[in-house]
Amino acid sequence: MVGTPGEEEMAQGVENPEFAKTAARQGSLALPRFFTRPGVDPMTQVDWDLRSALIAGEDGRLVFEQRDVEVPRGWSQTATNVVVSKYFRGPLNDPRRETSVRQLIGRVVDTITGWGRSQHYFTADADAETFKAELTHLLVNQMVSFNSPVYFNVGIEAKPQCSACFILKVEDSMESILGWYRNEGMIFKGGSGAGVNLSALRSRRERLSAGGTASGPLSFMKAADASAGVIKSGGKTRRAAKMVVLNVDHPDIKEFITCKQDEEKKAWALIDAGYDASLDGDAYGSVFFQNANNSVRVTDEFMRAIANDGEWQTRFIKSGELADNYHARDLLRMIAEAAWACGDPGMQFDTTINGWHTCPNTGRINASTT
Repeated sequence: MVGTPGEEEMAQGVENPEFAKTAARQGSLALPRFFTRPGVDPMTQVDWDLRSALIAGEDGRLVFEQRDVEVPRGWSQTATNVVVSKYFRGPLNDPRRETSVRQLIGRVVDTITGWGRSQHYFTADADAETFKAELTHLLVNQMVSFNSPVYFNVGIEAKPQCSACFILKVEDSMESILGWYRNEGMIFKGGSGAGVNLSALRSRRERLSAGGTASGPLSFMKAADASAGVIKSGGKTRRAAKMVVLNVDHPDIKEFITCKQDEEKKAWALIDAGYDASLDGDAYGSVFFQNANNSVRVTDEFMRAIANDGEWQTRFIKSGELADNYHARDLLRMIAEAAWACGDPGMQFDTTINGWHTCPNTGRINASTT
């Protein structure tokens, strides 16, 4: 390999062919073969089977079925079920539907190789063929795998969404909040996940500039949760993946810690009354916050307060004035009990995360995805 253009250069090259040519002149890919031989298709070096991909629900009824799909013999039935149900494109029982792993891997590899050719990232045509063959070998033999959005979108969408995770920023304005809803929805539509820290939003006890009282982060979380539940990754055959984070010094932190625990109790009551208890059933479908993972963002200062059996203060967002005074260990116990009851919230260690930040000049890390 002579040299590899960086991610920023590649991104510019997609929109600017002349930039791509310049990048290629500065250093393009010259690839040796490692797993493959010239003139030999890696797909022909694998034994293939025709199988059925069948997935049953909790009640035993089939929720997915596609028969006579071509899969490498070495792949497990679980791998077959996942790949066929999640990644094969096209409507079921339609001639446009993919029926072979050859087609799936082929469209991804051919598309990526085509981008490299058109943007002059290979030293010679032989290097493009090497890249195509080596990547095909790695994928068909399960030595590496792309993330889900690549299989969902590459070779299907004109400008495919390929990243699996996005971090969104929300400011304390209705325009920003509505932008968050839209951006998150489009991310889910493309089959990716999103994380957001809502600590910039005023608490439910703070005043609005036009009069009245703010509704607080939890109210906006409900709307975002409902949107995620509807989109379900936009028909990309998986649930929306989202993370919601709140700093431990936010005035609404107590309500944030217990919000999923409280909704879990409602679901239990519905289940006791005879409603469907499955993940997508009526009980959990009737309560809030089921489409997100929640995390409390804590600092070393908070952890020291716990270790020293000290106090912890929350502060209003706009004024910075004291909102509440807690026993730090009481907050930690609330987190532990809620997590025991329903799995949420988790904890994120802000001081450590930013202390290990590999690119600190780009700004702080305030959230994560799932």
